[in-house]
Amino acid sequence: MIKRLFHRQFIWIPVVVMFFLVFPGNSHASSVAIELEIFTTGLSQPISLTHAGDSRLFVVEQAGLIKILESSGSVKPLPFLDITDRVNSAGNEQGLLGLAFHPDYSTNGYFFVNYTDLTGDTVVSRFSVAADPDLADSSSEVLLLSFSQPFANHNGGDIAFGPDGFLYIAIGDGGSAGDPQNNGQNPATFLGKILRIDVDSGSPYGIPVDNPFVGVSGTLDEIWALGLRNPWRISFDRSSGDLWIADVGQDVGEEINHQLSVSTGGENYGWRCYEGTSPFNSTGCDTPGNYKFPVFEYLHSPHCSVTGGYVYRGTEYPDLDGHYIFADYCSGHFWSLKWDGSSVYDVTEFGVLQTAVSTFGENIDGELYAAGRNTGTVYRIRQTEQVVPSLSMSGLILMLIFIGAILKTKQ
Repeated sequence: MIKRLFHRQFIWIPVVVMFFLVFPGNSHASSVAIELEIFTTGLSQPISLTHAGDSRLFVVEQAGLIKILESSGSVKPLPFLDITDRVNSAGNEQGLLGLAFHPDYSTNGYFFVNYTDLTGDTVVSRFSVAADPDLADSSSEVLLLSFSQPFANHNGGDIAFGPDGFLYIAIGDGGSAGDPQNNGQNPATFLGKILRIDVDSGSPYGIPVDNPFVGVSGTLDEIWALGLRNPWRISFDRSSGDLWIADVGQDVGEEINHQLSVSTGGENYGWRCYEGTSPFNSTGCDTPGNYKFPVFEYLHSPHCSVTGGYVYRGTEYPDLDGHYIFADYCSGHFWSLKWDGSSVYDVTEFGVLQTAVSTFGENIDGELYAAGRNTGTVYRIRQTEQVVPSLSMSGLILMLIFIGAILKTKQ
């Protein structure tokens, strides 16, 4: 009798637990997990990673070298490009910082780099591939842009071609701390901005006619967006064309900004008036409605510096599709988030996977990679086993109430 009563009272408990695991309230538990698999080692301060429209990966070393990784992970014995003779990498945030291949690289052989020169100024220039497809012509440099950097830090440095065929250039606010020259909000300087130029017209480049500030007095025509502190990695979603911007914070936290593919530019991301959504220095600032705030931010300690990533659009891991994956340089934490067309959802923290991740990259197929600056290692990002959704607090409370009601009816 006692055994039958116990059985009747508790037989529903596993069913109830399963119900609240399947419907876990507002926990937004993720069904994906990732890990880093070593792809290659032995590099020196890898700082950027991209492809040229084929199976090769090109990895930038901060001192001024670009090396080729074959699809097997082996490193070509000779560097693709060596410009260590003109690159200043003495500062922690100086060096050869960005690489982008022309959308028609297979035809014209052009690629573009962003580096700090021997005087510490920023240079954006074009090079050409040599007769050997695994070697560039180091004497083919054509200068596009050059401008002064007041301090050694906050150079930004990333460059990327958008789906519109224009070259986007991410530039930091010029350094020190707190943007003492207010460059982020100054429309007469490239510092603290994203630029957009046409490398297929003009000499040495053209201004897209639809750039948002063309013809505006006191504002540089090249500016596409402003109000950035130190954008450390930008990327375009190869499916939607949306632009993702990771901006390194000052005292409070790190931020992820998002720009729709239909944007006409001109966004002001707030720095130095705001650090993320937190007011920082309101001198000369406008009302909050004139700034575009981040779609995601996280606080410092133990975190300190965001490294922007990519939206996964590969085919090997369908469950990762649409996840924008990024990391914190200091803590080694990895996250992902998804965009539903109007807001962020399904934010997932993967935990500590690797510290000092300086960059992410994707191959021609959309598979993602990450590079450890201090380890000299390139990792491949892989999906691991699915994570069982966790029971939310609200789900736990409801479960206990439900069980209590069952027990009371049996008394």
